[in-house]
Amino acid sequence: MEPRGGAPKPLLERESELLAIRRAVDDLRGVSDQATGASTRRGGVLTFAGSAGIGKTTLLGEARRYATDRGCTVLFARGGEQERQVPFHVMRQLTQPTFAAMNEDDRRAALGNWHSIVAPALGLTAARKGPTVPDPQGVRDGLDWVVTQLTVRAAPVVLILDDAHWADAESLAWLTGFAARAEELAMLIMVACRPDEIPTDAAGLRNLMGRRGARPHELAPLTTGAVAQIVRDALGSSADDVFCRECWAITGGNPFEVVELAMKGRDRGLKPHQDNIAQLRDLASAVKGSGLIERLEQLGTSTVRFAWAAAVLGTAVPTGIVGSVAALGEAQAADAIEQLHAARILTVLPSLRSKQVVEFFHPLIATAVYRSIPPGVRVAMHGMAAQALIDDGHGTSAAARHLLEMHPEGDPWVVQQLRQAARDSFSAGAPDAARRYLARALREPPEAEDRAEVLFELGSANLLHDPVTTINQLRTALEEPQIAQGLRESITYRLAQALAHTGQLEKAAGLLADEARSATSAQTRLRMQAEQFKWNSVRVDEEDSPARSRLLAQFAKRLSGRGLAERHILGLRAWDAAVRGEPVATSLGYVEQALDGGMSWTDLDFGFEVPAVIAVTLMYCDQPGRAEELFN
Repeated sequence: MEPRGGAPKPLLERESELLAIRRAVDDLRGVSDQATGASTRRGGVLTFAGSAGIGKTTLLGEARRYATDRGCTVLFARGGEQERQVPFHVMRQLTQPTFAAMNEDDRRAALGNWHSIVAPALGLTAARKGPTVPDPQGVRDGLDWVVTQLTVRAAPVVLILDDAHWADAESLAWLTGFAARAEELAMLIMVACRPDEIPTDAAGLRNLMGRRGARPHELAPLTTGAVAQIVRDALGSSADDVFCRECWAITGGNPFEVVELAMKGRDRGLKPHQDNIAQLRDLASAVKGSGLIERLEQLGTSTVRFAWAAAVLGTAVPTGIVGSVAALGEAQAADAIEQLHAARILTVLPSLRSKQVVEFFHPLIATAVYRSIPPGVRVAMHGMAAQALIDDGHGTSAAARHLLEMHPEGDPWVVQQLRQAARDSFSAGAPDAARRYLARALREPPEAEDRAEVLFELGSANLLHDPVTTINQLRTALEEPQIAQGLRESITYRLAQALAHTGQLEKAAGLLADEARSATSAQTRLRMQAEQFKWNSVRVDEEDSPARSRLLAQFAKRLSGRGLAERHILGLRAWDAAVRGEPVATSLGYVEQALDGGMSWTDLDFGFEVPAVIAVTLMYCDQPGRAEELFN
């Protein structure tokens, strides 16, 4: 019944759920064997389902208290309606409090060899620069390792996710895959969501909610008896049965609505008798929907603007940023907070960074306030929110979701920020988010001289997701009138990759041959020819493969491996020598030249194919140990 942070009240008619929580926590803590002194811990997964306001958050709050009181480490996160497009938003909530308590050396030790891969996803380091980006599955593997280490160090661990239906896709993909390990790791995972609001593409969450055929704990509405107890606690024991029954009928037994209605009645001094049922119904209309908005509007223009800004920004945003977006001074913002707190709309809580942050009393209220904002004002506030977050040092990743909500106006600043957010998302292993940002940047649209580059970035982002779309986007980029020579070359390489990976090897080789003939730089021509050799070497319809082998041999003789293009040609020569039965020494000689100076498996421009065939060449040359080293 009390606001967050207030004294807890006993939960009514949640005995079976509380019992399941307590048993699960106790099993996690383990039972000690008096004879051996050993402790047996057992983890698992508990899920809770129910409609909005049914009490899931309150129940998980009780679970947090119970686990903390019994010495468990609790990792907590909540999905947000406004933040579900922010990659790894939930993952950062779960882990950052733990990492914030460590110094840099301890953080690096906790992340181990996975630091460079998972730190950007967890928001612990800036995005990496360069052509190498992590594979999403690799990032999930790294997160598995990191959370496993945290579990071992801080056992017993309880991981709690509220409003999972609003969790970002990247965090959900990790959690639903990791949950299968909860029991073996002695970790307890608790998840609550609204089953009717699970996104259609979140099959993993649906499976988790019905894990191993077990149904989630479904929270039912309160009975008339429980509603009567809440009403009498708030309005006095003299509340008659007819009045209490009417409260139940009005709210349908929804705990949030019952509590709000009772608190409103107490604030108004309403006498809980059947003669006042008409006033009760009037009060009920102010608890949610249009009635809630009417009540908000009565608090004044400045207070309404502050509530709007808080709804646009989402959860856990510093009060200073909310005030800035609402265009209010410190005194006005403080007054608005006081009024909104008294009206049970939002409150202020401390955060990790020792700043006060704004949070609504319930997600239902945040949703109602957000939807009440006039569309034009809402779009403008998203723009102000993006600028305020960047100015406050939160970075483009935090601002990008607001930029997605703005109307396209051809603003170069918006294009720049979206492109940077896309690069950050790639570095964090979230290519889906990068595609969203780049597609929006293209609609802005970018300036003429930047359009080809944005098309190239978007096409590259789509390569593994939708290579046919990549081909169309890259061809469009090549047709742009204002395109630098270096960019043209990069687009050509990537387009050849897309054509090759969709089975159009002849077209890929033809494209590269055309560009090689028109190239004015010897280095560019060599690189184009290296790509030609690569794709021709795997063509089954090649008209004259012996001629290609002779040409490749002639090229390789005069190369020393000074750059990646030369080393790739040398690597292809080693492979060609092996498959054509030339002496082992010939193949191995070219392998050594190709590897001298290094070769990356994860370079987006050069691809993984040549390092792979070098490793296979070593296997054919009876050196499986060295091949295994390369693959590892």
